[in-house]
Amino acid sequence: MSYEAPFEGVRVVDVSQGLAAPYCASLLAQHGADVVKVEPVGGDWSRLLGPVQGDHTAFSITANLGKRSIAANLKDAQGRAILWRLLRGADLLIEGFRPGVIDRMGFGYDAVCAREPRILMLSVSGFGPIGPLAERPAMDPVLQAYTGLTMENAGEDGIPRRVPISIVDMSTGLYAFQAASAALYARLNQPRGRHLQVSLLQAATAMQAVRLLASTFEGATLPVNIPPSGAYRTADGWVTIQIATDRDWKHLCEALDVPGLADDARFRDREARLANGAALAAAFRPVFAAKPMAHWEARFVPARILHERLNTYREFLSQAHVEASQTVSWLRQPGLAQPVPVPNLPGLAPLADGSTRARAPRCGEHTDEVLAGLGYDPEEIAELRARGVVAGPTRTPAGAPADRAVDRTA
Repeated sequence: MSYEAPFEGVRVVDVSQGLAAPYCASLLAQHGADVVKVEPVGGDWSRLLGPVQGDHTAFSITANLGKRSIAANLKDAQGRAILWRLLRGADLLIEGFRPGVIDRMGFGYDAVCAREPRILMLSVSGFGPIGPLAERPAMDPVLQAYTGLTMENAGEDGIPRRVPISIVDMSTGLYAFQAASAALYARLNQPRGRHLQVSLLQAATAMQAVRLLASTFEGATLPVNIPPSGAYRTADGWVTIQIATDRDWKHLCEALDVPGLADDARFRDREARLANGAALAAAFRPVFAAKPMAHWEARFVPARILHERLNTYREFLSQAHVEASQTVSWLRQPGLAQPVPVPNLPGLAPLADGSTRARAPRCGEHTDEVLAGLGYDPEEIAELRARGVVAGPTRTPAGAPADRAVDRTA
């Protein structure tokens, strides 16, 4: 155990798929845990979401970084026997099926705890284990809609839109990591493990706490921006500004060279600007549009006005500060033609290309290695492969390419 790898020695078995629960398992791996990903012989369905390169998608890399992967058919008795061996002495089992599915598979908490009393089990579901929607399948966009986030994200045209990033899945993974980390710490002096339940519903609600609370205050509304805060088109792009105080408002008017607006009764204070937001936006749009971003940057920086250019992802990745601050590492992955940008986690050392932490496994890449570690001999492994109980790339023969596609028909 160390600050660099606080969960070194912790063994995690991850049978979840998609993004939310697997991302939690990946965070544990980034903090030093030995995480074995048990995915179907055909692969975790995150490997098919969006553009596919080799054996990866953006989802599968994000969800599986730092893990070892074994592909096993848990519908087969021998596949289930493999999982039971993996669970011997394990510290944490992570699953992400709909409530009740893991029990029908024979690996519910009671069954696992009977064999491994100190094991922790983390179940991640859409709507949680109880309630009228518990059995309903759910994904990120569904929970955005259900919890009010989509309605809150309506544009100026009034049309509600989902947030394009997987914000519910990712935040669920973070909340699950927090719950698992706290439980692992508490278990140090506990004789038995426990069953942890985390849902996309809980995570989506928790991250909207401020706006959710504000919506219940009598007569209260919480606009996304208090005018003139917001995005404006410049001569060569877009800029966003954030004005928090009346003093900031006056400094902005000076920087824009429109001092008369600062004393206009319609805009004199926060309440007036909110009431006359449309008029204020109409007055500001032609001012911003007349000059390029570099001009406004030169005016706003010395005035200490909160602002920033609106970047695309490509523009963001090319920023000098992103490189200097080591916000992102460019990592090679098996089967990909070029390195990909992976965000470095807050509080951890940057990912080093080629290291275990910086690599997402191919489907079943470590099948032979993991099975051998569980006591299976080469003949048994070959038989399991022949029967389709397990799959994954075989060891690379001398002279053959290192990154071969996974045989999904095994």
